[in-house]
Amino acid sequence: MPAKIKTAFFCQNCGYESSKWMGQCPSCHEWNTMVEEMVKPEPKNKRASLGSGISGTTSSAAISPKALSEIELGQEDRSDTHIGELNRVLGGGLVRGSLTLVGGDPGIGKSTLLLQVARNMSDDGHSILYISGEESLRQIKLRANRIGEFTDNLKFLCETNLSTIESVITKDKPEIVIIDSIQTMFNEDVTSAPGSVSQVRETTAVLLRIAKSMNVSIFIVGHVTKEGTVAGPRVLEHMVDTVLYFEGDRHASYRILRGVKNRFGSTNEIGVFEMREDGLAEVQNPSEFMLDGRPEDASGSIVTCSIEGTRPILLEIQALVCRTSFGFPRRQANGTDYNRVNLLMAVLEKRVGLQMADCDAYVNLAGGMKLQEPALDLGICLAVISSFKNKPIDSSVVAFGEVGLSGEVRSVSMTEQRVMEAKKLGFKTIILPKAYESKLKDTKGLDIIGVSSLQDAMRIF
Repeated sequence: MPAKIKTAFFCQNCGYESSKWMGQCPSCHEWNTMVEEMVKPEPKNKRASLGSGISGTTSSAAISPKALSEIELGQEDRSDTHIGELNRVLGGGLVRGSLTLVGGDPGIGKSTLLLQVARNMSDDGHSILYISGEESLRQIKLRANRIGEFTDNLKFLCETNLSTIESVITKDKPEIVIIDSIQTMFNEDVTSAPGSVSQVRETTAVLLRIAKSMNVSIFIVGHVTKEGTVAGPRVLEHMVDTVLYFEGDRHASYRILRGVKNRFGSTNEIGVFEMREDGLAEVQNPSEFMLDGRPEDASGSIVTCSIEGTRPILLEIQALVCRTSFGFPRRQANGTDYNRVNLLMAVLEKRVGLQMADCDAYVNLAGGMKLQEPALDLGICLAVISSFKNKPIDSSVVAFGEVGLSGEVRSVSMTEQRVMEAKKLGFKTIILPKAYESKLKDTKGLDIIGVSSLQDAMRIF
């Protein structure tokens, strides 16, 4: 007797399942995220576990818990992608048996990056299977011709049926599989449409089992929503080993690859790329790249230093303060937290005495970076003061530090690395929290100015 088909409601944000529609999801408390989908119950014992083989069969006698002393801990088997920036974000290379999610806006370069990875690793003799559910083989070849020559170790397949994909992987046994994209794949056991919450969740679960049981490294490409997160249930990010986001304006040349989750390395690491005609090129010195084209002797501009993972990056903060033409002043922040900018401007009015209640204020992080580190506070404040007073700051100055509500400048992490990065690029004056002024070692040729409050920082004007 065929299984009875029923409908259920799923939250598009977190994947919560309910038998009836609700305005607010009880799990993530988001409104109007419940969608109705067809659900066909699975037969008992059909779902395979991570401990089973590819066929999903295993005996209960073979499953037994182990003590930590019984578990062999060898070095992780990593493969070089021959893309230094990607290796940095992955934690040193691609781990065998890992499941990596790559998300980003349409046209940002996700498929181009993975095609370059496939090319580099196939040249090393790795067998790679590139599965596309969005492009035909002719379209892939047209894009591949711009990148360069490919070896026969790289195979292409246009397919969206997960059962067919699983059988091909089982037969060919590739070392690396690329799925482009997860929203186009469908599992025949799930009756909902491709891209739905149920399909994305169940398809990812099958790919996770394949990766762990066959020791295959799998990349899956995910589209993002208008909020900038991967489309589908939030549980998708919890299932995979690594989550990478490709950021940047697709009309600009730069791209930023950000790691937001990594079970094999540090999080919040970034890689910087430049989009060219022949694909993505690494940016070896992001600080120099971000400061390219910086104006001289312009008010409202200062250089600050942020830490992304283990890498210090110098970037320019721009501010524009002008009298408003309306009764209600406008405030806008591009690349940093809007509420944080409002808070800092309130501190400047209360603690420094700047009357900006009738002024429009605009703050921009040049280069398209999106950062929210507290170390940017001092740079934002000095840029706003510079624009308000219309007095430029010397182009050799770098400032960083966290600003509190009392106007105090608080210490930040990795101060010495920030100073060394500024020295390497030729900056002469460093404004930093006073607590670290005497702790720095190699300061030859640098003018170190330690400040304990915004009033102390005002002396540079």
